[in-house]
Amino acid sequence: MALHAQQFFDDVLELPFHQYAIVGNALYAAPQPNSPLRLRIDLAPTMRHGEYNGLRLRVVHPDQGVLDAALLRFGDHGTFARRDAARDLAPGRDSYAVIRDWHPHSSEPPWRGADGTGLRTAIEQYTHLWFPPPAASQPALRPVAQPTPITGASPRAR
Repeated sequence: MALHAQQFFDDVLELPFHQYAIVGNALYAAPQPNSPLRLRIDLAPTMRHGEYNGLRLRVVHPDQGVLDAALLRFGDHGTFARRDAARDLAPGRDSYAVIRDWHPHSSEPPWRGADGTGLRTAIEQYTHLWFPPPAASQPALRPVAQPTPITGASPRAR
């Protein structure tokens, strides 16, 4: 089964990036115009083949490579809380807060029922840290008036 990465990123996460592309199971974004830095988001695999428990975020520079990486686990952000509660799954149990692409003939995406709100908020915070919005133009500060020396005045005689 395909992970349907395009639909996951577009429909579940609904990220506010204007310039991005999805290649395979990864999203590449340029959150800040004219910056060489790029953001890569891909599904974070567990030690089992075809099983994912979160998203891996990376800030990438074209010359210096990966500058930073973060892992956002589905369980930490409530992505599958409703699904897992309906299945009576708790943390520490098999299948809790993971998606699997083990069933090649299933028409349902493995992330069906996901709530991307918590992940989206964390991604926006991470992005804001690495790609801060341009500073708004602020009005110029008025110079502080300096005292003008008085010329021609003589000190008082005592």
